Amino acid sequence: MSAMKSNLLLLLAAAIWGFAFVAQRVGMEHVGPFTFNGVRFVLGSLSLLPLIFYFQNKSQQSAKVSSKGALLPGILTGLILFTAASMQQIGLMYTTAGKAAFVTCLYIVLVPSLGIFLKQHVSTATWFSSVLAVVGLYLLCVKESFYIAYGDLLQLVGALFWSIHMLLIDYFADRVDVVRLSFFQFITCGILSMGTALGLETITFAGLNGAFIPILYGGFCSVGIAYTLQVVGQKHSPPAQAAIILSMETVFATIGGFLLLDERLGFQELVGCALMLAGMLLTQLQGVQPAARVDMAEEANGKG
Repeated sequence: MSAMKSNLLLLLAAAIWGFAFVAQRVGMEHVGPFTFNGVRFVLGSLSLLPLIFYFQNKSQQSAKVSSKGALLPGILTGLILFTAASMQQIGLMYTTAGKAAFVTCLYIVLVPSLGIFLKQHVSTATWFSSVLAVVGLYLLCVKESFYIAYGDLLQLVGALFWSIHMLLIDYFADRVDVVRLSFFQFITCGILSMGTALGLETITFAGLNGAFIPILYGGFCSVGIAYTLQVVGQKHSPPAQAAIILSMETVFATIGGFLLLDERLGFQELVGCALMLAGMLLTQLQGVQPAARVDMAEEANGKG
């Protein structure tokens, strides 16, 4: 799979997550944050079972080895996913949507920063793209004076764990079966969320029924499809670039709000979207240019 195809998969994941933001807001009107996350991640894991059975065409022994190989990485990434998703969902109860989106997407800067400690090379263009994307996020999301409140702090902690999750996915994507990795991390996150919900929240049939459509979208699309696209896409996309592309979920969330919740875009929001798009396109150009140089070199060698 080419880098361009991987980046397109990541962009599709960002689009699904962006529109899922609307579903999350509606779902939270009927159920608690842990209940919402628990049900949707369990549904997301179940949605992958047909894929796992479909690809299990080889020997039963190789399938068992593949499952065992993905089990521990899946549990580890699931623990990080549970922490990040919980911080984000709870934080939404104590801060505005704009601040939450901005603080969460600070993983654009955190991913390349943490990558330095893992001896990952981060180009100047990627750093510049990150700055463009962060400025764009600020213009898009922050409408009032920015200060760190309780909800913002939860989102900041969540952003750190989203960054760690992204780096872990980058590490495991080439080492284990990606579908099984997704399944194990989803079921881990779902079980932990449901266990917490049973202890802290009141789960009612009426609440689940009211959040039925948002939970379905959050489970099958946001979790089952989008998170799996992230795992597959990150196999051929550096984590710093992946972070910038996935941050486009904020732009799609804004589009979703405009289309579904009748929220209007002002001049500031449009400028923010443009800067984020510029940051994403810049990451694509630095992948296209080296490929072009290789083609030119091969052409020159052929002529020689």
